[in-house]
Amino acid sequence: MPPIQSKFLRQAPRDGLSTAMKPSRWQKIHLDPWLSLFLFLNACLGLFVLYSASAQNIALVTKQAMSFGIGFTVMIIIAQIPPKVFQTFSPYFYLFAVVCLVAVKLFGEIRMGAQRWLDVPGIGSVQPSEFMKIGMPMMAAWFLTRYPLPPSFKNVVITLVLVFIPFILIAEQPDLGTSLLVMGGGIFVLFLSGLSWKLIGFSLAAAGIVIPVAWEFLLHDYQRQRVLTLLDPEADALGTGWNIIQSKTAIGSGGFSGKGFLNGTQSHLHFLPEGHTDFVIAAYSEEFGLIGVCILILLYFAIICRTFQIGMQSFHNYGRLLASAYSLSFFVYVFVNAGMVSGILPVVGVPLPFMSYGGTAIITLMTSFGIVMSIHTHR
Repeated sequence: MPPIQSKFLRQAPRDGLSTAMKPSRWQKIHLDPWLSLFLFLNACLGLFVLYSASAQNIALVTKQAMSFGIGFTVMIIIAQIPPKVFQTFSPYFYLFAVVCLVAVKLFGEIRMGAQRWLDVPGIGSVQPSEFMKIGMPMMAAWFLTRYPLPPSFKNVVITLVLVFIPFILIAEQPDLGTSLLVMGGGIFVLFLSGLSWKLIGFSLAAAGIVIPVAWEFLLHDYQRQRVLTLLDPEADALGTGWNIIQSKTAIGSGGFSGKGFLNGTQSHLHFLPEGHTDFVIAAYSEEFGLIGVCILILLYFAIICRTFQIGMQSFHNYGRLLASAYSLSFFVYVFVNAGMVSGILPVVGVPLPFMSYGGTAIITLMTSFGIVMSIHTHR
């Protein structure tokens, strides 16, 4: 077994001492102070930047603040539930999310050419693919921890089937960005469970074969165009390449220290599209420059490291796999958004965590961090 992966499978040496330690005040309320602080600071920074990126739209900022309030409340409530409950509930939540995805395919609302939403009477529109961002790692961790680790070849195949069912359903909506994030959540659990490097190499080789087939038969025309635009955005500077060109212009014009709060020109003069959602980091870079970007990256790094540390310190395999997978998934959200905005990845419509406008993404992330805190504080 690779040495990095084995850290997630061995029993911690402090198991015998944990029962003798008196729980702290934070453990009694089942919250982690450091992770809570980092999340709160990120939320405050997100509201601060949204005020400028949305052209000082107070109504939008207020709505986002309400989403943060709901998200933190959900996180605190979820943290009070013991991890064993989540472990037992995992297959049922996964099945519920799959049924919702099938319902989207059959009865979902169509907006801007995509069929991603369900209209629930009394609640409004719901995007079931968001459920899978939480449910996929839970299901993979639940299945793999029912058997000895590292997993056998049979269990690896079954896990991949569980991963690809929601991947295909979400990709068909079409929503390639979310489908890749959901697939990544399951793959991370599989990797951390002790997957051998031979199987990893075989999987990469298989992916090399599948990618040309997917390009030819599975990707939609607009998805292929996004990849081509990445390679040469100037080929259609006023069309598909406009977003990337304006985004890189905004990032570059920020320089070392930025133009100053509320002084961004690309976003305020509406050259930068979606400056308060998918491309918010470009608007942020223009006003705060390299210094501001480094502060934001350090804040994200602190959240990722603390979540990963909680996973490594967990006293049961389910908690180790799930918390660590959520940490890696959060890293992918940040990396994909920053990559597409800076022109090193295709535009896939992935929001920047806690910075982009959108309540559903905030509540989903806060739910996952609530589960992480539950894993950490229930000993």
